[in-house]
Amino acid sequence: MTRAWIALVAIGLGILALLAAQGAWRAIAAHGAGDPPPMPAPAGYEAEDHFPGAALLYTDVALPAASTASDGAAPAPGVTGTIALPATPVSPSLAAAAMRADAGVVAAAPFSTKAASSVDRARALECLTAAIYYEAASEPDAGQLAVAQVILNRVRHPAFPHTVCGVVYQGSERSGCQFSFACDGAMARVPSRAAWIRAARHAGMALAGYVYAPVGLATHYHTYAVTPAWNRSLVMTDVVGAHLFHRWKGYWGTSAAFSAPYRGGEPVPGPHMPLIAPPVATSPALIASVAPVPPMTRPEQVQPGYVASGSSIAPPAATPDKARPTDNLPAAPQVLDRFKDSGKPLL
Repeated sequence: MTRAWIALVAIGLGILALLAAQGAWRAIAAHGAGDPPPMPAPAGYEAEDHFPGAALLYTDVALPAASTASDGAAPAPGVTGTIALPATPVSPSLAAAAMRADAGVVAAAPFSTKAASSVDRARALECLTAAIYYEAASEPDAGQLAVAQVILNRVRHPAFPHTVCGVVYQGSERSGCQFSFACDGAMARVPSRAAWIRAARHAGMALAGYVYAPVGLATHYHTYAVTPAWNRSLVMTDVVGAHLFHRWKGYWGTSAAFSAPYRGGEPVPGPHMPLIAPPVATSPALIASVAPVPPMTRPEQVQPGYVASGSSIAPPAATPDKARPTDNLPAAPQVLDRFKDSGKPLL
């Protein structure tokens, strides 16, 4: 009898398990049949379109031709800024030898701050921390170290400024930033303390000589969301997190080109002051030709009593001075007789 009850209970539990499994399967099938809920489209800074020159996507000010020619910053949507390369400083044979020696991805040399002062080191750390935080705060450790490596590679390249702060805030004086956060208002937001400390740790590692070898000698990067114009003229070295890293082709992408020493001289951290156009020199003749002429009063409009108003008046005739005495001696004393002996000792 007991065995019969156990068998019935087991059969009942099996039926309940089958019914529960069938209900779960129907729920899964019904959930998968519908379309997934739409995701909000990111916009502006939250779109994470951060790469060198990305600030040009958010500016509506047309840059002058001279500025765009100097650093290659193109004010067009989806186009990043870059730097015009100088002439190759070595012969074609040496350049070809350097390219053969650096075939593939070559790791950069360790960065050194031995020649910099303590003030320069502190400023470099602050600028590099800001760049890592605003460019790759949500990236993994490898992504933040890769961004730091790109900045330090630029410091040692002849085409860029030779200071960390100069590289990070390059172009901020005219809204043509190489790194978007310096121009798009992102720095107005208070940074997260934990994320800032994490970025500072990676910045300190890079400045102390740590090399993130996978990106090699990369000097440019961009996100998946943006396809800049220069990506076909450069060589991609690696993909880390949400960023694609590139280096220059030819001699300027070899280790021999990254020869600029770091000696400090860091400017004050932060975006540069806006450029002020110098005043245009004008000649006095040009000023006189365009200056308004004051109104003139005709003589017939002047009342008779004021005709001579404003005319010079002859000075009065000089009068002879009174005769001065020729005796320059002091006058006779006027002391009374009873006070003549005043002040003498009583002996």
